[in-house]
Amino acid sequence: MFGLLLPAAQSQHVRRGLALLTSLLVGSVTPLLAASARAADRLDVQLDGLSLPLDLHQLDAWSRDPKGSRNELAIWFELLDERSRDDLVSLLRAPLLPDRGFALQLLQSWAGRQVLQEVGELFAGGKPGSGVLLLTTLRERLQRPEPIRFVELLLAVPTPQLTLDLDGLLQLAGLWRQQLEEQTLALERLRDLPLSFREDSGTRGRLSAIQPDLRPRSIALKVAHRSAPLELELWPAVAPRQGSWVVLMPGLGGSSAQLGWMAQGLAARGWPVVLIEHPGSNETAVRQMLDGQRPPPGAETLPDRLADVEAVLAAERQGQIPRLGHSVVLMGHSLGGLSALLAAGLRPLPGLARRCDRALDVIPLINISRLLQCQLQEVPLPEPASGQPRTLAAVVSLNGFGSLLWPARGLERLKAPLLITGGGLDLVTPPVSEQLALFLQHPDPRSRLVMVEGGSHFSVVRVKEHEQALWRLGDGLVGVEPVRVQELLLSLTTEFLTSVDTAMTMAPQRRSRDGVTAYVLDGRNARRWRDRIGR
Repeated sequence: MFGLLLPAAQSQHVRRGLALLTSLLVGSVTPLLAASARAADRLDVQLDGLSLPLDLHQLDAWSRDPKGSRNELAIWFELLDERSRDDLVSLLRAPLLPDRGFALQLLQSWAGRQVLQEVGELFAGGKPGSGVLLLTTLRERLQRPEPIRFVELLLAVPTPQLTLDLDGLLQLAGLWRQQLEEQTLALERLRDLPLSFREDSGTRGRLSAIQPDLRPRSIALKVAHRSAPLELELWPAVAPRQGSWVVLMPGLGGSSAQLGWMAQGLAARGWPVVLIEHPGSNETAVRQMLDGQRPPPGAETLPDRLADVEAVLAAERQGQIPRLGHSVVLMGHSLGGLSALLAAGLRPLPGLARRCDRALDVIPLINISRLLQCQLQEVPLPEPASGQPRTLAAVVSLNGFGSLLWPARGLERLKAPLLITGGGLDLVTPPVSEQLALFLQHPDPRSRLVMVEGGSHFSVVRVKEHEQALWRLGDGLVGVEPVRVQELLLSLTTEFLTSVDTAMTMAPQRRSRDGVTAYVLDGRNARRWRDRIGR
Protein backbone atom coordinates (compact mmCIF):
# COMPACT_ATOMS: atom_id res chain seq x y z
CA MET A 1 0.00 0.00 0.00
CA PHE A 2 1.38 3.36 -0.96
CA GLY A 3 0.33 6.92 -0.09
CA LEU A 4 -1.15 8.43 -3.22
CA LEU A 5 -3.12 11.61 -3.89
CA LEU A 6 -6.20 10.27 -5.65
CA PRO A 7 -9.29 12.01 -7.03
CA ALA A 8 -12.60 11.88 -5.15
CA ALA A 9 -13.90 9.15 -7.46
CA GLN A 10 -11.34 6.78 -5.97
CA SER A 11 -12.15 7.57 -2.33
CA GLN A 12 -13.46 4.05 -1.78
CA HIS A 13 -10.05 2.64 -2.69
CA VAL A 14 -8.41 5.18 -0.39
CA ARG A 15 -10.58 4.18 2.56
CA ARG A 16 -9.79 0.52 1.97
CA GLY A 17 -6.08 1.35 1.75
CA LEU A 18 -6.31 3.33 4.98
CA ALA A 19 -8.15 0.43 6.55
CA LEU A 20 -5.30 -1.89 5.60
CA LEU A 21 -2.63 0.51 6.83
CA THR A 22 -4.42 1.20 10.12
CA SER A 23 -4.98 -2.49 10.69
CA LEU A 24 -1.27 -3.17 10.23
CA LEU A 25 -0.61 -0.83 13.13
CA VAL A 26 -2.52 -2.86 15.69
CA GLY A 27 -0.81 -6.23 16.11
CA SER A 28 -0.96 -8.23 19.33
CA VAL A 29 -0.35 -5.94 22.32
CA THR A 30 -1.07 -5.91 26.02
CA PRO A 31 -4.67 -6.21 27.24
CA LEU A 32 -6.72 -3.02 27.47
CA LEU A 33 -6.50 -1.18 30.76
CA ALA A 34 -9.50 -1.13 33.02
CA ALA A 35 -12.49 0.69 31.50
CA SER A 36 -12.70 2.89 34.56
CA ALA A 37 -9.49 4.69 33.59
CA ARG A 38 -9.92 8.30 32.60
CA ALA A 39 -10.45 8.71 28.85
CA ALA A 40 -8.52 11.14 26.64
CA ASP A 41 -9.93 14.62 26.19
CA ARG A 42 -6.95 16.40 24.60
CA LEU A 43 -4.69 15.76 21.64
CA ASP A 44 -1.42 17.70 21.53
CA VAL A 45 -0.10 18.00 18.01
CA GLN A 46 3.66 18.57 17.90
CA LEU A 47 4.76 20.47 14.81
CA ASP A 48 7.98 22.36 14.16
CA GLY A 49 8.87 22.42 17.84
CA LEU A 50 5.44 23.73 18.88
CA SER A 51 2.70 21.91 20.77
CA LEU A 52 -0.82 22.67 19.52
CA PRO A 53 -3.54 21.42 21.88
CA LEU A 54 -6.86 20.23 20.43
CA ASP A 55 -9.91 19.68 22.63
CA LEU A 56 -11.27 16.33 21.46
CA HIS A 57 -14.78 17.04 22.72
CA GLN A 58 -14.88 20.25 20.68
CA LEU A 59 -13.53 18.41 17.64
CA ASP A 60 -16.20 15.74 18.03
CA ALA A 61 -18.99 18.32 18.39
CA TRP A 62 -17.82 20.24 15.33
CA SER A 63 -17.57 17.09 13.18
CA ARG A 64 -21.17 16.20 14.05
CA ASP A 65 -22.60 19.71 13.44
CA PRO A 66 -20.11 22.06 11.72
CA LYS A 67 -22.65 24.84 11.15
CA GLY A 68 -24.24 24.69 14.58
CA SER A 69 -21.06 24.38 16.61
CA ARG A 70 -19.79 27.63 18.18
CA ASN A 71 -16.79 26.46 20.20
CA GLU A 72 -13.27 27.89 19.84
CA LEU A 73 -12.14 25.12 17.52
CA ALA A 74 -15.08 25.79 15.21
CA ILE A 75 -13.98 29.41 14.86
CA TRP A 76 -10.53 28.30 13.68
CA PHE A 77 -12.01 25.80 11.22
CA GLU A 78 -14.03 28.63 9.65
CA LEU A 79 -10.72 29.98 8.36
CA LEU A 80 -10.36 26.94 6.10
CA ASP A 81 -11.57 27.16 2.54
CA GLU A 82 -14.93 25.45 1.96
CA ARG A 83 -13.56 22.44 0.12
CA SER A 84 -10.93 21.69 2.75
CA ARG A 85 -13.51 22.10 5.51
CA ASP A 86 -15.92 19.70 3.79
CA ASP A 87 -13.15 17.15 3.26
CA LEU A 88 -12.22 17.33 6.93
CA VAL A 89 -15.84 16.80 7.98
CA SER A 90 -16.15 13.78 5.67
CA LEU A 91 -12.95 12.31 7.08
CA LEU A 92 -14.01 12.76 10.69
CA ARG A 93 -17.49 11.34 10.07
CA ALA A 94 -16.42 8.29 8.06
CA PRO A 95 -16.10 4.90 9.79
CA LEU A 96 -12.46 4.28 10.57
CA LEU A 97 -12.41 0.62 9.49
CA PRO A 98 -15.44 -0.48 7.45
CA ASP A 99 -13.95 -3.94 6.75
CA ARG A 100 -14.03 -5.14 10.35
CA GLY A 101 -13.28 -8.83 9.80
CA PHE A 102 -10.47 -8.02 7.40
CA ALA A 103 -8.92 -5.65 9.94
CA LEU A 104 -9.19 -8.10 12.82
CA GLN A 105 -7.32 -10.75 10.85
CA LEU A 106 -4.53 -8.30 10.06
CA LEU A 107 -4.10 -7.71 13.79
CA GLN A 108 -2.59 -11.17 14.05
CA SER A 109 0.16 -10.61 11.48
CA TRP A 110 3.85 -10.50 12.35
CA ALA A 111 4.22 -7.45 10.10
CA GLY A 112 1.51 -5.65 12.05
CA ARG A 113 3.42 -6.02 15.31
CA GLN A 114 6.56 -4.60 13.75
CA VAL A 115 4.81 -1.59 12.25
CA LEU A 116 3.03 -1.04 15.58
CA GLN A 117 6.35 -0.53 17.35
CA GLU A 118 7.30 2.25 14.94
CA VAL A 119 3.95 4.01 14.52
CA GLY A 120 3.30 3.92 18.27
CA GLU A 121 6.22 6.30 18.68
CA LEU A 122 4.20 8.99 16.88
CA PHE A 123 1.80 8.93 19.86
CA ALA A 124 4.39 8.56 22.61
CA GLY A 125 4.64 12.15 23.81
CA GLY A 126 1.65 12.61 26.13
CA LYS A 127 2.29 9.66 28.41
CA PRO A 128 4.58 6.63 28.20
CA GLY A 129 2.81 3.89 26.28
CA SER A 130 0.04 6.16 24.99
CA GLY A 131 0.61 4.98 21.43
CA VAL A 132 0.12 1.38 22.49
CA LEU A 133 -2.99 2.42 24.40
CA LEU A 134 -4.44 4.05 21.29
CA LEU A 135 -3.94 0.98 19.14
CA THR A 136 -5.06 -1.40 21.87
CA THR A 137 -8.25 0.63 22.18
CA LEU A 138 -8.81 0.31 18.45
CA ARG A 139 -8.42 -3.44 18.68
CA GLU A 140 -10.96 -3.59 21.51
CA ARG A 141 -13.46 -1.37 19.68
CA LEU A 142 -13.24 -3.56 16.59
CA GLN A 143 -14.80 -6.34 18.64
CA ARG A 144 -18.02 -4.30 18.90
CA PRO A 145 -20.66 -4.29 16.17
CA GLU A 146 -21.09 -0.51 15.88
CA PRO A 147 -18.79 1.48 13.55
CA ILE A 148 -16.14 3.69 15.09
CA ARG A 149 -14.97 7.12 13.98
CA PHE A 150 -11.44 8.47 14.48
CA VAL A 151 -12.44 11.07 17.10
CA GLU A 152 -14.48 8.46 18.98
CA LEU A 153 -11.41 6.25 19.05
CA LEU A 154 -9.27 9.03 20.54
CA LEU A 155 -11.93 9.82 23.14
CA ALA A 156 -12.01 6.15 24.19
CA VAL A 157 -8.27 5.86 24.92
CA PRO A 158 -7.78 5.44 28.70
CA THR A 159 -5.35 8.30 29.18
CA PRO A 160 -6.10 12.01 29.76
CA GLN A 161 -3.81 13.21 26.98
CA LEU A 162 -2.46 12.01 23.64
CA THR A 163 0.35 13.54 21.65
CA LEU A 164 0.64 13.22 17.88
CA ASP A 165 4.18 13.82 16.66
CA LEU A 166 3.65 15.39 13.24
CA ASP A 167 7.36 16.23 13.10
CA GLY A 168 8.08 12.50 13.09
CA LEU A 169 5.40 11.95 10.49
CA LEU A 170 6.94 14.62 8.27
CA GLN A 171 10.36 13.01 8.70
CA LEU A 172 8.85 9.73 7.57
CA ALA A 173 7.37 11.45 4.52
CA GLY A 174 10.76 13.03 3.83
CA LEU A 175 12.41 9.63 3.93
CA TRP A 176 9.82 8.34 1.44
CA ARG A 177 10.55 11.26 -0.90
CA GLN A 178 14.31 10.73 -0.56
CA GLN A 179 14.02 7.05 -1.44
CA LEU A 180 11.92 7.84 -4.50
CA GLU A 181 14.46 10.43 -5.62
CA GLU A 182 17.32 7.97 -5.14
CA GLN A 183 15.48 5.36 -7.21
CA THR A 184 14.89 7.90 -9.99
CA LEU A 185 18.57 8.89 -9.97
CA ALA A 186 19.63 5.23 -10.08
CA LEU A 187 17.59 4.68 -13.25
CA GLU A 188 19.20 7.72 -14.86
CA ARG A 189 22.63 6.25 -14.10
CA LEU A 190 21.51 2.92 -15.53
CA ARG A 191 20.64 4.55 -18.86
CA ASP A 192 24.18 5.94 -19.06
CA LEU A 193 25.88 2.51 -19.02
CA PRO A 194 27.72 1.73 -22.29
CA LEU A 195 25.62 -1.25 -23.39
CA SER A 196 25.07 -2.51 -26.91
CA PHE A 197 21.53 -2.01 -28.21
CA ARG A 198 19.22 -4.63 -29.66
CA GLU A 199 15.58 -4.33 -30.66
CA ASP A 200 13.25 -7.33 -30.73
CA SER A 201 10.65 -7.67 -33.44
CA GLY A 202 7.26 -6.46 -32.22
CA THR A 203 5.45 -9.38 -33.83
CA ARG A 204 7.85 -12.33 -33.77
CA GLY A 205 7.06 -14.73 -30.94
CA ARG A 206 4.13 -12.87 -29.44
CA LEU A 207 2.55 -14.70 -26.51
CA SER A 208 -0.88 -14.46 -28.14
CA ALA A 209 0.46 -16.23 -31.23
CA ILE A 210 2.32 -19.03 -29.42
CA GLN A 211 0.66 -22.43 -29.76
CA PRO A 212 -2.88 -21.28 -28.92
CA ASP A 213 -3.90 -24.96 -28.51
CA LEU A 214 -1.13 -25.66 -25.97
CA ARG A 215 -2.80 -26.59 -22.70
CA PRO A 216 -1.48 -27.81 -19.34
CA ARG A 217 -2.14 -31.19 -17.79
CA SER A 218 -3.57 -31.00 -14.27
CA ILE A 219 -1.95 -33.26 -11.69
CA ALA A 220 -3.06 -33.87 -8.09
CA LEU A 221 0.11 -35.00 -6.32
CA LYS A 222 -0.30 -36.66 -2.93
CA VAL A 223 2.23 -35.23 -0.48
CA ALA A 224 2.96 -36.15 3.13
CA HIS A 225 3.00 -32.59 4.47
CA ARG A 226 -0.50 -31.61 3.27
CA SER A 227 -3.90 -33.12 3.95
CA ALA A 228 -5.05 -32.57 0.37
CA PRO A 229 -3.15 -33.35 -2.85
CA LEU A 230 -0.88 -30.64 -4.24
CA GLU A 231 -2.34 -29.13 -7.41
CA LEU A 232 0.16 -28.91 -10.28
CA GLU A 233 0.02 -27.77 -13.88
CA LEU A 234 2.33 -29.72 -16.21
CA TRP A 235 3.05 -27.85 -19.43
CA PRO A 236 4.65 -30.33 -21.86
CA ALA A 237 7.32 -28.93 -24.12
CA VAL A 238 6.83 -28.49 -27.83
CA ALA A 239 9.90 -30.08 -29.45
CA PRO A 240 11.69 -30.75 -26.12
CA ARG A 241 15.33 -29.73 -25.96
CA GLN A 242 16.32 -32.82 -23.93
CA GLY A 243 17.90 -30.50 -21.41
CA SER A 244 16.48 -28.73 -18.38
CA TRP A 245 12.91 -28.40 -17.13
CA VAL A 246 11.36 -25.66 -14.98
CA VAL A 247 9.63 -25.59 -11.60
CA LEU A 248 7.65 -22.32 -11.52
CA MET A 249 6.29 -20.75 -8.29
CA PRO A 250 3.88 -17.79 -7.91
CA GLY A 251 4.47 -15.06 -5.38
CA LEU A 252 2.69 -14.43 -2.09
CA GLY A 253 -1.02 -14.22 -2.83
CA GLY A 254 -0.48 -15.33 -6.43
CA SER A 255 -1.91 -18.24 -8.35
CA SER A 256 -0.78 -20.59 -11.09
CA ALA A 257 -3.17 -18.84 -13.49
CA GLN A 258 -1.27 -15.58 -13.10
CA LEU A 259 1.98 -17.15 -14.34
CA GLY A 260 0.46 -19.34 -17.04
CA TRP A 261 1.80 -16.96 -19.70
CA MET A 262 5.39 -17.74 -18.68
CA ALA A 263 4.74 -21.48 -18.44
CA GLN A 264 3.09 -21.56 -21.86
CA GLY A 265 5.82 -19.44 -23.45
CA LEU A 266 8.65 -21.60 -22.11
CA ALA A 267 6.88 -24.84 -23.05
CA ALA A 268 6.39 -23.55 -26.60
CA ARG A 269 10.15 -22.93 -26.77
CA GLY A 270 11.18 -26.39 -25.58
CA TRP A 271 11.24 -26.28 -21.76
CA PRO A 272 8.72 -28.44 -19.88
CA VAL A 273 7.24 -26.54 -16.93
CA VAL A 274 5.62 -27.67 -13.68
CA LEU A 275 3.63 -24.79 -12.19
CA ILE A 276 2.84 -25.16 -8.47
CA GLU A 277 -0.27 -23.85 -6.71
CA HIS A 278 0.84 -23.29 -3.09
CA PRO A 279 -2.13 -23.65 -0.70
CA GLY A 280 -2.03 -21.30 2.27
CA SER A 281 -0.14 -18.54 0.47
CA ASN A 282 -2.01 -18.34 -2.82
CA GLU A 283 -4.82 -16.18 -4.17
CA THR A 284 -7.42 -18.20 -2.26
CA ALA A 285 -5.64 -17.45 1.04
CA VAL A 286 -5.69 -13.71 0.28
CA ARG A 287 -9.39 -13.80 -0.55
CA GLN A 288 -10.03 -15.55 2.76
CA MET A 289 -8.03 -12.84 4.52
CA LEU A 290 -10.06 -10.09 2.84
CA ASP A 291 -13.24 -11.85 3.98
CA GLY A 292 -11.95 -11.91 7.57
CA GLN A 293 -11.55 -15.68 7.64
CA ARG A 294 -7.80 -15.94 8.28
CA PRO A 295 -4.71 -13.83 9.05
CA PRO A 296 -2.62 -12.63 6.12
CA PRO A 297 -0.06 -15.17 4.88
CA GLY A 298 3.61 -14.34 5.28
CA ALA A 299 7.04 -15.91 5.61
CA GLU A 300 5.61 -18.63 7.87
CA THR A 301 4.35 -20.32 4.69
CA LEU A 302 7.88 -20.93 3.38
CA PRO A 303 8.45 -24.36 5.02
CA ASP A 304 5.36 -25.72 3.26
CA ARG A 305 6.42 -24.09 0.00
CA LEU A 306 9.85 -25.72 0.23
CA ALA A 307 8.23 -29.07 0.98
CA ASP A 308 6.06 -28.58 -2.12
CA VAL A 309 9.13 -28.09 -4.30
CA GLU A 310 10.94 -31.05 -2.76
CA ALA A 311 7.87 -33.23 -3.37
CA VAL A 312 7.73 -32.20 -7.04
CA LEU A 313 11.44 -32.91 -7.55
CA ALA A 314 11.07 -36.31 -5.87
CA ALA A 315 7.98 -37.14 -7.92
CA GLU A 316 9.87 -36.42 -11.15
CA ARG A 317 12.83 -38.55 -10.08
CA GLN A 318 10.62 -41.45 -9.02
CA GLY A 319 8.36 -41.37 -12.06
CA GLN A 320 5.18 -40.22 -10.29
CA ILE A 321 5.05 -37.50 -12.91
CA PRO A 322 6.68 -37.82 -16.35
CA ARG A 323 10.46 -37.54 -16.55
CA LEU A 324 11.09 -34.05 -17.87
CA GLY A 325 14.85 -33.53 -18.19
CA HIS A 326 18.26 -34.15 -16.71
CA SER A 327 18.45 -30.85 -14.78
CA VAL A 328 15.97 -28.43 -13.23
CA VAL A 329 15.53 -24.65 -13.23
CA LEU A 330 13.93 -23.22 -10.07
CA MET A 331 11.93 -20.12 -11.01
CA GLY A 332 9.51 -17.90 -9.10
CA HIS A 333 8.02 -14.44 -8.72
CA SER A 334 8.69 -12.39 -5.56
CA LEU A 335 8.23 -14.80 -2.63
CA GLY A 336 8.38 -17.56 -5.25
CA GLY A 337 11.83 -16.28 -6.22
CA LEU A 338 12.90 -16.39 -2.57
CA SER A 339 11.47 -19.92 -2.39
CA ALA A 340 13.61 -20.85 -5.40
CA LEU A 341 16.80 -19.67 -3.67
CA LEU A 342 15.91 -21.50 -0.46
CA ALA A 343 14.97 -24.65 -2.41
CA ALA A 344 18.40 -24.44 -4.04
CA GLY A 345 19.88 -25.10 -0.60
CA LEU A 346 20.61 -21.57 0.62
CA ARG A 347 19.79 -20.46 4.15
CA PRO A 348 20.01 -16.96 5.73
CA LEU A 349 23.50 -16.02 6.89
CA PRO A 350 24.11 -15.53 10.63
CA GLY A 351 23.42 -12.06 12.00
CA LEU A 352 19.94 -11.59 10.53
CA ALA A 353 18.58 -10.18 13.81
CA ARG A 354 21.26 -7.50 13.88
CA ARG A 355 20.68 -6.58 10.25
CA CYS A 356 16.93 -6.40 10.81
CA ASP A 357 17.33 -4.12 13.83
CA ARG A 358 18.98 -1.61 11.53
CA ALA A 359 16.67 -2.17 8.56
CA LEU A 360 13.46 -1.82 10.59
CA ASP A 361 14.61 1.22 12.53
CA VAL A 362 11.93 3.10 10.57
CA ILE A 363 8.78 1.84 8.86
CA PRO A 364 9.77 0.34 5.48
CA LEU A 365 7.44 2.46 3.33
CA ILE A 366 9.53 1.37 0.37
CA ASN A 367 10.84 -2.22 0.35
CA ILE A 368 8.04 -4.06 2.11
CA SER A 369 10.03 -7.25 1.49
CA ARG A 370 12.15 -6.37 4.53
CA LEU A 371 9.24 -7.36 6.77
CA LEU A 372 9.09 -10.80 5.16
CA GLN A 373 12.86 -11.22 5.32
CA CYS A 374 12.99 -10.30 8.99
CA GLN A 375 10.05 -12.55 9.82
CA LEU A 376 12.32 -15.46 8.88
CA GLN A 377 13.97 -15.00 12.30
CA GLU A 378 10.86 -16.69 13.71
CA VAL A 379 10.38 -19.31 10.98
CA PRO A 380 12.10 -22.70 11.44
CA LEU A 381 13.26 -23.58 7.94
CA PRO A 382 14.02 -27.24 7.20
CA GLU A 383 17.61 -28.27 6.62
CA PRO A 384 18.53 -28.49 2.92
CA ALA A 385 18.13 -32.04 1.67
CA SER A 386 21.59 -32.16 0.08
CA GLY A 387 22.91 -28.60 0.04
CA GLN A 388 21.17 -27.98 -3.29
CA PRO A 389 19.63 -30.19 -5.97
CA ARG A 390 22.41 -32.13 -7.72
CA THR A 391 20.74 -31.44 -11.06
CA LEU A 392 20.19 -27.72 -10.54
CA ALA A 393 20.69 -25.92 -13.85
CA ALA A 394 19.81 -22.34 -12.79
CA VAL A 395 17.69 -20.15 -10.55
CA VAL A 396 15.42 -17.43 -11.94
CA SER A 397 14.03 -14.86 -9.49
CA LEU A 398 11.45 -12.45 -10.95
CA ASN A 399 11.26 -9.29 -8.79
CA GLY A 400 13.30 -11.23 -6.27
CA PHE A 401 14.63 -10.15 -2.90
CA GLY A 402 16.91 -11.33 -0.10
CA SER A 403 19.48 -8.58 0.51
CA LEU A 404 19.11 -8.87 4.31
CA LEU A 405 19.39 -12.65 4.15
CA TRP A 406 22.52 -12.82 2.00
CA PRO A 407 24.85 -9.81 2.35
CA ALA A 408 28.58 -9.78 1.67
CA ARG A 409 28.86 -12.44 -1.06
CA GLY A 410 26.21 -14.49 0.70
CA LEU A 411 25.20 -16.29 -2.52
CA GLU A 412 28.61 -17.89 -3.04
CA ARG A 413 27.16 -21.26 -2.04
CA LEU A 414 24.77 -21.17 -4.99
CA LYS A 415 26.66 -23.28 -7.56
CA ALA A 416 24.41 -22.40 -10.49
CA PRO A 417 23.81 -19.30 -12.61
CA LEU A 418 21.23 -16.82 -11.37
CA LEU A 419 18.87 -14.60 -13.38
CA ILE A 420 17.25 -11.93 -11.25
CA THR A 421 14.85 -9.38 -12.74
CA GLY A 422 13.36 -6.14 -11.44
CA GLY A 423 11.37 -3.10 -12.47
CA GLY A 424 12.23 0.56 -12.30
CA LEU A 425 8.87 1.32 -10.63
CA ASP A 426 9.01 -1.52 -8.10
CA LEU A 427 8.26 -0.08 -4.65
CA VAL A 428 7.76 -3.49 -3.01
CA THR A 429 11.21 -4.92 -3.80
CA PRO A 430 13.14 -1.85 -5.01
CA PRO A 431 15.70 -2.62 -7.73
CA VAL A 432 18.74 -0.99 -6.11
CA SER A 433 18.33 -2.18 -2.52
CA GLU A 434 17.07 -5.64 -3.47
CA GLN A 435 17.82 -6.93 -6.98
CA LEU A 436 21.15 -5.11 -7.48
CA ALA A 437 22.31 -5.71 -3.90
CA LEU A 438 21.43 -9.39 -4.13
CA PHE A 439 22.91 -9.91 -7.59
CA LEU A 440 26.27 -8.46 -6.51
CA GLN A 441 26.59 -11.26 -3.94
CA HIS A 442 26.73 -13.98 -6.62
CA PRO A 443 30.10 -14.39 -8.36
CA ASP A 444 29.04 -16.77 -11.17
CA PRO A 445 30.04 -15.13 -14.51
CA ARG A 446 27.01 -16.69 -16.21
CA SER A 447 24.54 -14.85 -13.95
CA ARG A 448 22.59 -11.84 -15.22
CA LEU A 449 20.61 -8.94 -13.77
CA VAL A 450 17.69 -7.57 -15.82
CA MET A 451 16.11 -4.19 -15.08
CA VAL A 452 12.90 -3.28 -16.96
CA GLU A 453 12.31 0.43 -17.35
CA GLY A 454 8.69 1.19 -16.47
CA GLY A 455 8.18 -2.24 -14.94
CA SER A 456 6.73 -2.71 -11.46
CA HIS A 457 6.39 -5.48 -8.92
CA PHE A 458 3.08 -6.42 -10.56
CA SER A 459 4.28 -6.51 -14.17
CA VAL A 460 4.79 -10.28 -14.03
CA VAL A 461 1.19 -10.92 -12.93
CA ARG A 462 -1.37 -11.63 -15.64
CA VAL A 463 -5.07 -11.52 -14.81
CA LYS A 464 -8.17 -12.24 -16.86
CA GLU A 465 -9.97 -9.59 -18.87
CA HIS A 466 -12.78 -9.26 -16.30
CA GLU A 467 -10.34 -9.00 -13.39
CA GLN A 468 -8.47 -5.87 -14.42
CA ALA A 469 -9.00 -3.98 -11.15
CA LEU A 470 -5.27 -4.11 -10.42
CA TRP A 471 -4.37 -2.16 -13.53
CA ARG A 472 -6.85 0.61 -12.66
CA LEU A 473 -4.54 1.60 -9.82
CA GLY A 474 -2.57 3.59 -12.39
CA ASP A 475 0.76 3.50 -14.18
CA GLY A 476 2.56 4.92 -11.14
CA LEU A 477 1.95 1.67 -9.25
CA VAL A 478 1.46 -0.97 -11.94
CA GLY A 479 3.89 0.42 -14.52
CA VAL A 480 3.53 0.18 -18.29
CA GLU A 481 0.97 -2.20 -19.76
CA PRO A 482 1.98 -5.56 -18.22
CA VAL A 483 1.63 -7.77 -21.31
CA ARG A 484 4.31 -5.78 -23.12
CA VAL A 485 6.67 -6.22 -20.15
CA GLN A 486 5.85 -9.93 -20.07
CA GLU A 487 6.70 -10.29 -23.78
CA LEU A 488 10.14 -8.83 -23.16
CA LEU A 489 10.73 -10.84 -19.98
CA LEU A 490 9.86 -14.07 -21.77
CA SER A 491 12.30 -13.25 -24.55
CA LEU A 492 15.12 -12.49 -22.09
CA THR A 493 14.37 -15.50 -19.87
CA THR A 494 14.44 -17.74 -22.92
CA GLU A 495 17.79 -16.31 -23.98
CA PHE A 496 19.21 -16.83 -20.49
CA LEU A 497 18.03 -20.46 -20.30
CA THR A 498 19.43 -21.10 -23.78
CA SER A 499 22.80 -19.75 -22.64
CA VAL A 500 22.69 -22.11 -19.65
CA ASP A 501 21.83 -25.16 -21.78
CA THR A 502 24.47 -24.33 -24.42
CA ALA A 503 27.22 -23.11 -22.03
CA MET A 504 27.30 -19.78 -23.89
CA THR A 505 27.11 -16.59 -21.82
CA MET A 506 24.33 -14.07 -22.40
CA ALA A 507 25.65 -10.76 -23.70
CA PRO A 508 25.16 -7.58 -21.60
CA GLN A 509 22.84 -5.32 -23.59
CA ARG A 510 20.04 -2.82 -23.72
CA ARG A 511 17.00 -4.57 -25.19
CA SER A 512 13.86 -2.91 -26.52
CA ARG A 513 10.55 -4.44 -27.57
CA ASP A 514 7.23 -2.72 -28.31
CA GLY A 515 8.42 0.43 -26.58
CA VAL A 516 9.63 -1.34 -23.42
CA THR A 517 13.34 -1.24 -22.60
CA ALA A 518 15.33 -3.62 -20.40
CA TYR A 519 18.97 -3.51 -19.31
CA VAL A 520 20.83 -6.83 -19.12
CA LEU A 521 23.87 -6.58 -16.81
CA ASP A 522 26.69 -8.95 -16.02
CA GLY A 523 28.75 -8.63 -12.86
CA ARG A 524 31.07 -6.00 -14.32
CA ASN A 525 28.27 -3.70 -15.47
CA ALA A 526 26.32 -4.24 -12.25
CA ARG A 527 29.33 -3.00 -10.29
CA ARG A 528 29.61 -0.02 -12.66
CA TRP A 529 25.98 0.82 -11.95
CA ARG A 530 26.53 0.52 -8.20
CA ASP A 531 29.58 2.80 -8.36
CA ARG A 532 27.74 5.43 -10.43
CA ILE A 533 24.93 5.69 -7.89
CA GLY A 534 27.37 5.75 -4.99
CA ARG A 535 26.37 2.48 -3.29
